[in-house]
Amino acid sequence: MLRGAHAISLDSKGRLAIPTRYRGPLHDECDGLLVCTIDISHPCLLLYPLTEWELVEKKLRSLSSTQPQERRLQRLLLGHAAECELDGNGRMLVPGPLRQHAALEKKIMLVGQLNRFEIWSEHRWQQQINDDLLALPEEGWESSERLRDFSL
Repeated sequence: MLRGAHAISLDSKGRLAIPTRYRGPLHDECDGLLVCTIDISHPCLLLYPLTEWELVEKKLRSLSSTQPQERRLQRLLLGHAAECELDGNGRMLVPGPLRQHAALEKKIMLVGQLNRFEIWSEHRWQQQINDDLLALPEEGWESSERLRDFSL
């Protein structure tokens, strides 16, 4: 279970250190192999343990390569997908094109989303949180049937 927002830094080589609490489980679950790709809806990256990414690939494989929208989704997600391996210090290299897509600089946020992480520039993360908080009263939970009965 990947959860929480973690402020971390990219080093000069473009590597990020996965928080210590996740390193053991990631090594156990997927031998420290992860897949990073772009988020098609937000200016961030998605980082999946390999086992979770394989489920995404299965869904992508079921899409038609002759339908333009479906092929576009395949092209964007698979075309940007990069395998990343945790090194002995729990670091992984974020490839340059992916760093560029998400405008990642030194200060970033690693945000757990149950089965994956989102990787945000710190500035864009703060803006997204502000946008989300402002949108809540405007849209309300009632705008989604699935959220209508959601309680905490």
